[in-house]
Amino acid sequence: MKDLVKHVRKTYRDMDKALLWSTVAMFIFGLLSIVSASSREAVVRYGSTLYHYFFRQLMMIGAGFVLSFFIINISTKKYKPYALIGFIVINLLLLYLWIYGAAHKGAQNWLYIPGFGSFQPSEFAKPVIIVCLSLLFDQFYKKLRDTKIKHWDMIGMILVVGLFSAAIIFLEKDLGTMMIIVAIFGVMFLASPILKIEKIKTIGMLVIVASVAMLGMYAIKGYILTDAQLARFNFFNPCTRYETGGYQVCNGFIALNDGGLFGLGIGKSKQKYSYISEPHTDSIFAIIGEELGFFRSSLVFIAYIFILYRILKLSAKANTIRGKYICLGVSVYLFMHIFLNLGGILGIIPLTGVPLPFLSYGGSFTISFIVALTLVQRVAIETNRQKITV
Repeated sequence: MKDLVKHVRKTYRDMDKALLWSTVAMFIFGLLSIVSASSREAVVRYGSTLYHYFFRQLMMIGAGFVLSFFIINISTKKYKPYALIGFIVINLLLLYLWIYGAAHKGAQNWLYIPGFGSFQPSEFAKPVIIVCLSLLFDQFYKKLRDTKIKHWDMIGMILVVGLFSAAIIFLEKDLGTMMIIVAIFGVMFLASPILKIEKIKTIGMLVIVASVAMLGMYAIKGYILTDAQLARFNFFNPCTRYETGGYQVCNGFIALNDGGLFGLGIGKSKQKYSYISEPHTDSIFAIIGEELGFFRSSLVFIAYIFILYRILKLSAKANTIRGKYICLGVSVYLFMHIFLNLGGILGIIPLTGVPLPFLSYGGSFTISFIVALTLVQRVAIETNRQKITV
């Protein structure tokens, strides 16, 4: 027992405490926000108490932290077999869902397991791809920088790892998740040790392959994006299209407008009463803005900026190639979820239905996101311990 306590203290000592406690604070704030946003649905739909979704989300956070306990105690140099198994299993599940899966909310990416409920394998693809790419960049770093040898076999492997899952997820009609994975790969690829000329050639090749694939898909199916996906791109002036796809964003506008500068007060949202569907999930920021107002809800943006800053700082300080890219990938993961969610809520970009980090209710995303944050903390631990030993 004493050894365990000593180990935990040592692990905590070497973690990035500013990042740790800011993320804990955001998870707590998210739980409290879910109570308020889901209160009506918990009572009406399930005949349960106000804390129905609170306890379910708390269970998912608990599961994420239990998993993180094992991850944080494994050195990143030993991640390879776990990452390989994870990549194979997740992509087999994605292929299964593409072929046999049933559509849920327009996407074919939900897997139901009797006794456990539903989860999205595509959510777990994000941290797995980040780790796999980071390990490949670490393994091939010197070879990729060597101008005397050809690198197309290594680049091909990198492309398969980075884009295979995204292609399947696109076919499953989950455009938001596909965009996030492509963005993660894109940033990591551009920041990779691959030579500049090879990056340019690879991007050109990908554009050609994607164009041919899209033309082939159109020739076979008669469409590339479904009508529901195309409707999302008509995001301007949503209130003028209230009954033809604009109601969710329009009601979000109404919520934020009603909140004003100082808010209606905690628990006093009006839009959560059947106006915004499932307000505790993707549209939770609209409820937060309505209840807390502009000034207090803007603290969420400040918290996001701080967390992103800490992760990018760890990327810059990391003493291994894999550590740098793990932190970089996780920062893009976090940023893209924030950008796509809040951009959709504010009517800046199409509403894609991706969760808002720390705040939205959702089991698969919550566990996946905690895993990603744990990977960053593992890099912080290794960086700090290396400094101590030098």
